[in-house]
Amino acid sequence: MLMTWERKILRKIYGPTKENVQWRIKTNEELRTKYKSQDIVTIIKIRRLEWLGHVCRMNEARSVKKILEGK
Repeated sequence: MLMTWERKILRKIYGPTKENVQWRIKTNEELRTKYKSQDIVTIIKIRRLEWLGHVCRMNEARSVKKILEGK
């Protein structure tokens, strides 16, 4: 059984669902289905690597890039 804070985090990770032209948050049942099919730790690691790749491609003048490189 998922706790409240786990559902909150999973909703942020998986994002909303678009039905017709309107967005809605995922139901608890949808979260349980997705959570069982994928390892949450793996998802977080993948997202971190995606973010790192994004930062690495940034312009050298960007503050995030400077912070990452320690300049």
